[in-house]
Parts: sequence; structure tokens; C-alpha cells
Amino acid sequence: MPHPAPPLPGTATVRARVRIPLTFPDGYRAEAEVFTFHGLADGAEHLVLALGTVPDGGTPLVRLHSECLTGDVFGSDRCDCGPQLRESVERIAEAGGYLLYLRQEGRGIGLYNKLDAYALQDSGLDTYDANTALGLPEDGRDYTAAAQMLTALGAGTVDLLSNNPDKAAQLAALGITVERRVPTGVHLSASNVRYLRAKVERTGHSIELSRLVG
Repeated sequence: MPHPAPPLPGTATVRARVRIPLTFPDGYRAEAEVFTFHGLADGAEHLVLALGTVPDGGTPLVRLHSECLTGDVFGSDRCDCGPQLRESVERIAEAGGYLLYLRQEGRGIGLYNKLDAYALQDSGLDTYDANTALGLPEDGRDYTAAAQMLTALGAGTVDLLSNNPDKAAQLAALGITVERRVPTGVHLSASNVRYLRAKVERTGHSIELSRLVG
């Protein structure tokens, strides 16, 4: 099936949409409509998964989820990405909304650099200092493409499922109204407690420090 022509620079349009049934390792199932786009600012192949049905007059629940191969696919315990992805799909399917799967591995530094940062974390640096030790930004993510995708889908006002205040701030600056920020759960393991604590102490993530024992 031919895809529509790309839009003018600065705008994004829906390129194609396809339904995909999702099944997670714990048996949870959901039906997603997956959107691809023309005209995204960074040229990356970001996706939107539409889940559930937004009630009439309601606000879609939206998650900006940065790709994490190690956590999302291989189940790494060094981060909380895989459990957050699983939680987000279920909560969005129940409320109605969108999961944006953003190709921003390692907070925007890429997979190989993220693994190099892991090695530095093993020597004692936290997740942010490891990035800067490699000459990379603590968090290099830009959410312009996310705002473009939401605008293309007519979602100018959202409830944001996130513990990260920077996501809400960037979306607001890009013209998306964040009606409220809804925290995710705390997905704690022996391997990620230092990582989660750094998120709270360095970038103000809304995770209760009292839950981070160890």
C-alpha cells in the first residue's frame, strides 16, 4: 500500500497504521494500533502505540518511553525500563491513550555508549557521571518528535505517565498541554537501586526515596 507523501518541514503526518496484538512474558495481552510518521524532526523511526479507548471528553494517558534494548527485550535488572513498559501498556489500555516508543537508547547516547557507561558505573560512577565521563550529555533526549506525533494525532492535551519532570517541561515548551503528571510504580531490584536513587537525587524524578533501600 503506498504511503502518503511527506509533509512540509516542521510538521509531521501519519505515514501508516497497523494493528498488532501484544503478549508479554507474564501472559498479559493487549491490542495496539501502531502508527508511523513522516516529517519527524530527528528523522528517527519513532512509533506510537494507541491503546484502549479515550472516553468522550476525556484526556488521553500518554507515556514517552525511551527505547531500552537491554531492559525492554532482554529483561536487564540494571534499570526499570522493562517493567515500566509493561506497566504503561496495561495502564494506558485501561484508560485509553498512547505509548510513544522513542528511539533514544541510553537517554539519547546510543547502545554502545550506554554499555560503556555501564562499565564505568561498575567502577563506582552513577548513571549521569558515567555519561559525562565519556564526554556525553547526562540526558541527551529531545522530545520535539514526540510533540510532533501527538499533534499529528490530535492529542494537544495529555495526562503524562512519567516520573521525569523534564518530559513534562519539554512537552509544555513544545505546545503540548500536560494536564497532570501521573507517576509510574517503583520497580526496584538489587541491581537498579543506585540507578533509581540517582534519578531522584540528580534529576528530581518522583520516586519515593524511602522505597529505595540499599
